[in-house]
Amino acid sequence: MNFFKIFLIFFFISFFLNSCSKEEKISTVVEEDLEQQMIRAFREGYDEFEGGDALFAAKKFNEAELLFPQSPWAPKAALMAAYVYYAQDYYFDAEYELERFIKTYPKHPDLNYAHYLLSMCYYEKIVDEKKDLGPLLRAQEKFNFIIKEYPNSDYALDSQYKLDLIQDYLASKEMYIASHYRKKKKWIASINRYKAVVEQYEKTIYVEEALHRLVELYYTIGLENESRKYASLLGYNYQSSKWYEKSYKLFDKKYKSKLEIKKEKKGMLKKFKKLFD
Repeated sequence: MNFFKIFLIFFFISFFLNSCSKEEKISTVVEEDLEQQMIRAFREGYDEFEGGDALFAAKKFNEAELLFPQSPWAPKAALMAAYVYYAQDYYFDAEYELERFIKTYPKHPDLNYAHYLLSMCYYEKIVDEKKDLGPLLRAQEKFNFIIKEYPNSDYALDSQYKLDLIQDYLASKEMYIASHYRKKKKWIASINRYKAVVEQYEKTIYVEEALHRLVELYYTIGLENESRKYASLLGYNYQSSKWYEKSYKLFDKKYKSKLEIKKEKKGMLKKFKKLFD
């Protein structure tokens, strides 16, 4: 009887161990199949992207990520889905994928690239800075984030370049509004906008004209001392500028630019030649 009990115990232990080993084998086979499916989906996504079908490619990359989320290829698939959307100008879809990537894989080594690509999505959506500042300001914020968080990366270098361009966009908007007020003869409102360009966007290409407009506007409203102050500032920094010549002319009506002198000389030469016709 005791022998029978011992036999039963060994039998059940043996059965249990065999069952476990079979389950492990089945589980391994399933995992291998999923990984192969994931790799196949990833390759199909890449091939479709090369063929120009961004939507189907992104779908395949998403499928690859979902098939085997524990795989190191899963975050790569997620990032590729975002990239193919970006490459085909589907910026809203790319933003969604990138924001999801940043939340899902916060420690991934390509996180800096995800942030950079997201900032580029905002940047590429800048269509008319005079009407919609939203994408421009979001891009500015994101590029500043990249410079702060990843200062030694190549993305930081390009981000600084993009920020300089954004400054030009913002200055352009201020110039546009200032010009609108000037044409409407709203002198003070116009002056404030041109001052904003001089004070906040001093490295942009619009500073020279903004300084001249301040000279012009203050002269128009009778504040000659203020006008001369900005004329001096313009002359000190941009003496060879056409805008300095325009400002100089306000105070010296007899002043003639090099271009005007050249034109006069050409006119005199034509008159001289006519004498011998």
